[in-house]
Amino acid sequence: MATTSASEPAAASSSQALVAALGQPAPAHTAFAEARFLKILDRPLVVSGQLSWLGGDKLQRRVDRPWQETATIADGEVTEQREGKRPRHFSLKRAPQLQVLLDSFVALLSGDAARLQQVFEIRQSGDAGSAWTLNLVPREARVAKTVASIRVDGIGRQSRCLYMQEADGDLAVDLLGPLAAKMPAEPTRAALQALCQGTP
Repeated sequence: MATTSASEPAAASSSQALVAALGQPAPAHTAFAEARFLKILDRPLVVSGQLSWLGGDKLQRRVDRPWQETATIADGEVTEQREGKRPRHFSLKRAPQLQVLLDSFVALLSGDAARLQQVFEIRQSGDAGSAWTLNLVPREARVAKTVASIRVDGIGRQSRCLYMQEADGDLAVDLLGPLAAKMPAEPTRAALQALCQGTP
């Protein structure tokens, strides 16, 4: 037991250093391509667009293909606008997946390790000098009932992939930055893992 407790400060310090190295000033924009593996579908649902951190707790997720839709998170509210339809507004509390996306994405882009540690239990392998992985488990039971875990793969100061494992078994894999352009036309979990853990 003593060995485990002694290693915890070192692990926390390592994750703080990694997250701090990822920080950048707002506004920050990154391309994304997402494959959602849903039990109710035979093939993954693939969308692509841009994720934008606008400063503070303001995040925008714009889908450009195969349809156009923008979701904006600000002041605890979510606004969804799909082409040709009226905007839809609802509380962020109704969308645990978006809350987790906000907490993880904002913390990583702003380099806010304290926020990440407050919201998630963090397990890390590697460091900012090479390839690394952060496994994030939501601390809040209400959120964990929907989102089981998030995994972020990266190399150096660049996050490359974000896996959101939902509690019901569904999985969303986001390829970030330049890697987004490499999303296969018919992605498989194995193909995406190879991309995420491959060389830049």
